[in-house]
Amino acid sequence: MTKPVVTRFAPSPTGFLHIGGARTALFNWLFARRAGGKMLLRIEDTDRERSTEAAIKEIIDGLDWLGLKWDGDVVYQFSRAARHAEVAARLLANGKAYHCYATAEELTEMRETARKEGRPPRYDGRWRDASAAEVAAAQTKGLKPVVRLKAPRDGETAIDDAVQGRVVFPNKDLDDLVLLRSDGTPTYMLAVVVDDHDMGITQIIRGDDHLTNAARQTHIYQALEWEIPAMAHIPLIHGADGAKLSKRHGALGVDAYRAMGYLPEALRNYLVRLGWSQGDREFFSTEDMIDAFDLAQVHRSPARFDFVKLENMNGHYMRATEDATLTQALVDTLPYLPRGPETLATLDARKRAQLQSAMPGLKARAKTLVELADGAEFLFAARPLVMEPKAAEIVARGRSHLAALMAKLAELSEWTAASTEACVREQATTSGVKLGDLAQPLRAALTGRTTSPGIFDVLETLGRDESLARIADQARS
Repeated sequence: MTKPVVTRFAPSPTGFLHIGGARTALFNWLFARRAGGKMLLRIEDTDRERSTEAAIKEIIDGLDWLGLKWDGDVVYQFSRAARHAEVAARLLANGKAYHCYATAEELTEMRETARKEGRPPRYDGRWRDASAAEVAAAQTKGLKPVVRLKAPRDGETAIDDAVQGRVVFPNKDLDDLVLLRSDGTPTYMLAVVVDDHDMGITQIIRGDDHLTNAARQTHIYQALEWEIPAMAHIPLIHGADGAKLSKRHGALGVDAYRAMGYLPEALRNYLVRLGWSQGDREFFSTEDMIDAFDLAQVHRSPARFDFVKLENMNGHYMRATEDATLTQALVDTLPYLPRGPETLATLDARKRAQLQSAMPGLKARAKTLVELADGAEFLFAARPLVMEPKAAEIVARGRSHLAALMAKLAELSEWTAASTEACVREQATTSGVKLGDLAQPLRAALTGRTTSPGIFDVLETLGRDESLARIADQARS
């Protein structure tokens, strides 16, 4: 009988949930969902000096925002230290591990000797078969040992990887790794194997920087006679220039992408296309991703992160989002924007209705929620408007037109986009000028800017009283 699929996302809480970690979580989530299985969340907090509660909160908040809900309770690795030590004791009792009394100075000397001889810096196994007398002498000196695995020295260890194919490691290049430190605390290598086994993990999906770890962890599995999960090591993400991903490329926390105004569904879609593809198709709903995701289509070469492509994809999602939904998304995101427009900080029912009414024109000109918020600020700006320099110049040139236009608009019995457009066009004909000669100063007077949604939509959204008041402010300045 086939086991139910269980994947896991296992971040270290020493920093934010970076974009590469978010993609790893997404791949694990999609793989599990497609198979009708589970994705578990394990916080690998064994590094007590660097792990922080703030980082744990950011990881959990980031996954929540991305819509990657894990199954069951969060597992905290450090809380399982006693179980890890128990497994190490079992390996010692079975002769599969040993106490190593090598001092820090001796380890440094081993590394230096290896470098001089052109070998990888490895522990030389000197305590692997130590005599009882040697152990007693070390104990007499008060040396505290670590526990090391008796790894195979001959032959090779092969990883049959769903992405990388068959990867072979000569065992002579893999030394006896430490399982327990001298203070009795477990190492990452031991803890990962024990936790994956106890959590019933059937498929490991992680970055290809863990490939060597996979070989080392295989030795632990073999020593314990435990079943080894299937493995898939996905390439890391590089910048658009092909260089290792850095902050200038986009190696930021997921919270930073939220603050930059990206929609979670757009970021999910962009991330799934980083290193995985299905022909030339670009856009996938969540259901489409789940149905289509397959490790066989994950590329071996590093994916390239490109902000331009992300922005274009986000713009596509914004335009496709219903106005009411996008309005809510903007309101929800305002607290996270680094310099959110103060005029949008509190929206009563009337202002919210205005914002939603203007959304068709606003979202057509924005690629992020930051741009959307910036574009919407004019709706609620206090009079008299603060003018952009170019807008002020346009108003100054068209002030005489504004006064005449204001008088005509004030005569309207109905205030809609259609009625105001007809009025402005009629006034342009009467004045013998082009429509733009009126529309440009009108836009500047109403918004304080040279660009905005359609000017007649702006008039309808602002309403008669506010529109005429703003025109009057500039017509008589």
